[in-house]
Amino acid sequence: MIRIVSVGTVMLAVGCLLFAVASRAADPPGIPPETVADYLHSVIEADRTFYTIHVVERLQKGGGTKAAEDWRAKKDVLPLPAQFLIEASELATTTGSKIRYRLISLWPINPKNAPDGPTEKRGLELLRDHPERSVTGTVKRGKQSYFQAIYADRAVSSSCVACHNSHPHSSKTDFSMHDVMGGLVIEIPLER
Repeated sequence: MIRIVSVGTVMLAVGCLLFAVASRAADPPGIPPETVADYLHSVIEADRTFYTIHVVERLQKGGGTKAAEDWRAKKDVLPLPAQFLIEASELATTTGSKIRYRLISLWPINPKNAPDGPTEKRGLELLRDHPERSVTGTVKRGKQSYFQAIYADRAVSSSCVACHNSHPHSSKTDFSMHDVMGGLVIEIPLER
């Protein structure tokens, strides 16, 4: 698991460095934030999918270590895939990166994962109908402007589907494999 986090963190740092270096160069103009977001999304999604399928699901099917929400309190429990992503995002911020990423959903189990306003809610609604496209725009967080991209977050394993469908706090209990369960939000600062 540590190796997976380190690969994602390294790729995130490389993406940040490329964006920072490119945005300071007068000629050429740099890498567009849309491209950086796409690069980051591919790494984040690959790490999370690998963790979900080849660690969590494999161990659970084999009768081994389970993943659960209370993983910090128990030594023999893994973080859920959503918690894995949250932890990796928080770890990435320790590098000084201003890039942020998180999961959101129209049906969040954890209220912290609800859309942050009508723009994100509308983005999730668009992704539900067109999951092959990202939804992009500019948002303001305090005095900082960010390029924001939201990508469809799909059910990649039967464990995801079973967990969400049976969770007592889930407002949607009929997910199927490959359904859009929410979105991955990536925010990249636009000013130095």
